[in-house]
Amino acid sequence: MTQTILITGCSSGFGHATARHFANAGWNVVATMRNPAAADDLAGQDNILVTALDVQDTTSIDAAIAAGIERFGAIDALVNNAGFGLHGMFEETPRAKVKEQFEVNVFGMMDTIRSILPHFRARKKGLIVNISSGAGVFALPASTLYNASKFALEGFSEALAYELAPLGITVKIVEPGGVLDTGFLGRAYTERDATVAIDDYAPIVAKVADIFANLSAERQHTTSAQVAEAIFGAVTDGVDTLRYIATPDIVELVKLRREAGEETYMNAMRTHFAITL
Repeated sequence: MTQTILITGCSSGFGHATARHFANAGWNVVATMRNPAAADDLAGQDNILVTALDVQDTTSIDAAIAAGIERFGAIDALVNNAGFGLHGMFEETPRAKVKEQFEVNVFGMMDTIRSILPHFRARKKGLIVNISSGAGVFALPASTLYNASKFALEGFSEALAYELAPLGITVKIVEPGGVLDTGFLGRAYTERDATVAIDDYAPIVAKVADIFANLSAERQHTTSAQVAEAIFGAVTDGVDTLRYIATPDIVELVKLRREAGEETYMNAMRTHFAITL
C-alpha cells in the first residue's frame, strides 16, 4: 500500500525539495504551506495534495490533516519543517519577534503533532520527523533566539520519543547545517531589520558577520535536495535512530559538542569567535 506523508513549510527550501523527493519515490504527499499558490509546480500531480497550513493557526493545522486523510485514506508520517531564523543579539531583539520565533519553531511544531497524534494512536503506528539544525546542537552568538528554539525542539523531541514509543509511534530529529539555496540566511538577516542596534555589541556583530560570510562560501555546494535525501532516509530506514546529521558542514562541530569534554568545547568556541571573558 502506498504510504502518505504530510510535510509543513513546502513553499521553498527543505520542505519543497522533500515533497518532490517523496512524490518521485512513489509516496502520497500532503504538501502544506501558508500560501498554496507559492508552490504551483507541486500541484496537478495525482500523488500530491497542496493545501494551506499555517503553524500559528490550529484551525488550519486540523483542516490540513483532515484533508490529507480524506484524500489519501491515512497519514503515515509527519515532517515538521516549517520554521524561520532570527539573526541578531538578544537584547537588540523586540519581545514580539522573540515570541514569533517560538510560536513558529516550537509551538507550531507542537500543535501540529498534537493534532495528528489521535490519528497515529488509532492506527497504533506513525512517524514524526522534526527538522532541527546544527543550531540545535551548538550555540552561536547572534543566533541566540534561533538556538533557543531549536534547543527546545531537540529536548521536546527526545522526551516525546520516549512517551510515544510504547504506542508504536517513532520520533526522529534531522539536523541540517546551512544551505544557501533555501534563502534561509537571507530571511534571517531581513528579520534582523526589526532589531534596534546597541553600540556595545557592534564588535561581536561584525566578527560574527565575517564568520558567517565565510561559512556561506563553504556551503555553496550543499543543497536542499541533499537534505531532502537525508529526511527520506530517516523516514524509510526502519530503525529507531533519534538524530540524523543532514549536511557535512556541521559534522565537526557536532562531534566537538557531543564527544569532547565541556572545557575543550568551550575553549574551541571562544577561540573561534575571539571571545574573551
